[in-house]
Amino acid sequence: MPQRPSPHAEDHLDRNGYSPYHFFTAEEWSRFRADTPLTLKADEVKRLRSLNDPIDLEEVRRIYLSLSRLLSAHVESSQLLFKQRKRFLSMSGEMKTPFVIGIAGSVAVGKSTTARILAELLKRWPSSPKVDLVTTDGFLYPNAVLKRENMMERKGFPESYDIGALLRFLSAIKAGEPNVEAPTYSHLTYDVLTDKVQLVDRPDILIFEGINVLQSRNLPVDGKIVPMVSDFFDFSIYIDAGETLIHSWYVDRFMRLRQTAFKDPNSFFKRYADISEDEALAVAEGLWSRINLINLRQNILPTRPRADLILTKGPNHLIETVALRKL
Repeated sequence: MPQRPSPHAEDHLDRNGYSPYHFFTAEEWSRFRADTPLTLKADEVKRLRSLNDPIDLEEVRRIYLSLSRLLSAHVESSQLLFKQRKRFLSMSGEMKTPFVIGIAGSVAVGKSTTARILAELLKRWPSSPKVDLVTTDGFLYPNAVLKRENMMERKGFPESYDIGALLRFLSAIKAGEPNVEAPTYSHLTYDVLTDKVQLVDRPDILIFEGINVLQSRNLPVDGKIVPMVSDFFDFSIYIDAGETLIHSWYVDRFMRLRQTAFKDPNSFFKRYADISEDEALAVAEGLWSRINLINLRQNILPTRPRADLILTKGPNHLIETVALRKL
């Protein structure tokens, strides 16, 4: 099949026209699903999608069945390699290591929907694997710490996460440890929940979702090992869209939340439900330009070329092009 560059292909090409990716339109990509069965129903997709995300059963059929089939091949190959490595190292016992999928992308681009849809599809493979989904929100420093360090407007930037806790969690997961604790987060109170954890007990597949999971770190001049979150990933996905689109989705979501979650008396953003629409719009635009746009340009978008798969969305929030890293 000819690989026609997508409208965004120039973003993934160097000046000589070379690219480490194969490019597909959504229609071309959909053909790779072959006989992969559609195991989700319309009402389930509706339940799994995020606010303002119009994904439907047809989008699952077009994009996610091929992705499910691709990941099945990767998981199978990884398990085979793990068994061969155990024999090579003369390791005994029933230890297994989960296949870890990282999902990255900007705020409001639809990462959570992708993660939830994918998790449900993978659970329904014939082998019935155990699939867990963890987000990086719980690894943010608590608001009390961010306020003390004058970093509330840097929330979501790489320095606002407890990287040590992130690395310890993923290291324990990859080591096959049982009942590994992941901190949890409330989008209602906009803070880490100190009294609640998520137990992750030796899944076959772990989906790890967050805006900066593909973030790299400065390498030491002395050659010491500096682990990165993505070092623990077996496959990574970046959800992409144009800056203008993400901007409009962010503002639209903020305005819609004023009519829903923000009205809750316990909501951190309750004050934005009580101001005028013009005032709320100004707040949303300010949050976008002052925080989220800067984070996108400085930290999130630069990690896109590190992904194994890039799903690029169009104005209707649906995937238009797919870029798959060459082997």
